[in-house]
Amino acid sequence: MRRVAVKIAYIGEGFNGSQIQPVGRTVESEVLDKLVLVSKITPEELDLKFSSRTDKGVNALGNAISFNSVFTHNTTLLRALNAVGGDIFFRSICEVPDDFNVRYATSRIYRYILPAEGLDIDRALECADVFIGEHDFARFCKPDNKPTIANVERIDIDVRGDMMIFEFEARFFLWNMIRRMVAAIESVAKGIHEIEDVHRALDDLQEINFGVARPDALTLLDVNYDWLTFERADPSQFEERKKEDSFRRGLRGSFYNSLL
Repeated sequence: MRRVAVKIAYIGEGFNGSQIQPVGRTVESEVLDKLVLVSKITPEELDLKFSSRTDKGVNALGNAISFNSVFTHNTTLLRALNAVGGDIFFRSICEVPDDFNVRYATSRIYRYILPAEGLDIDRALECADVFIGEHDFARFCKPDNKPTIANVERIDIDVRGDMMIFEFEARFFLWNMIRRMVAAIESVAKGIHEIEDVHRALDDLQEINFGVARPDALTLLDVNYDWLTFERADPSQFEERKKEDSFRRGLRGSFYNSLL
């Protein structure tokens, strides 16, 4: 068998997060089912690993996984997985060494989208700058008994029409870290809090709860490995599922329209 890394995409709606759990449908459980189906080997033999955990409702366009494959050709494996993919899209693939650790990435990039109405873009930009660099994010994450020091490489903010689009990049992020940073930036941009409040919380001088931004507006765009080159799947493998999803969304829209 060969060890491969694959980039996957999914809409968080309908999944109880990415990590496998005793109860509930998760991204990991769904991916594992597809891998067992096409590979005809056991979960233990597959040795599936995820690069990043996403919470319930959070989307991904480029989460990375690694596993053992019985397929000789990468294109054949992607075609087989996308034929049964359902709500999981297997986007690209790369063969990796047996000792490859999918969690050790060069960087991770996330996007968050907020309605721009009522937000002061200059205050948002100034607040975002506070988080750039290495800090102790203990007050901007959900504690899980791990170190809370992290280094945010960049935060870009772009206003397009009535939406404010954030892009965050770092080697890793802590649990709930981006959603808590967004909540703080939004609060400052609305004039509810001052930037000094964010400084005090970040410097552990005062416990201030800015809240947690909603999960479904957050998307893991990509997990980067500078030393790897991924081969993309043929986009035609996604066309039929796009049509099916559009049909389902059309039915959902018709349902809500009927209520009005």
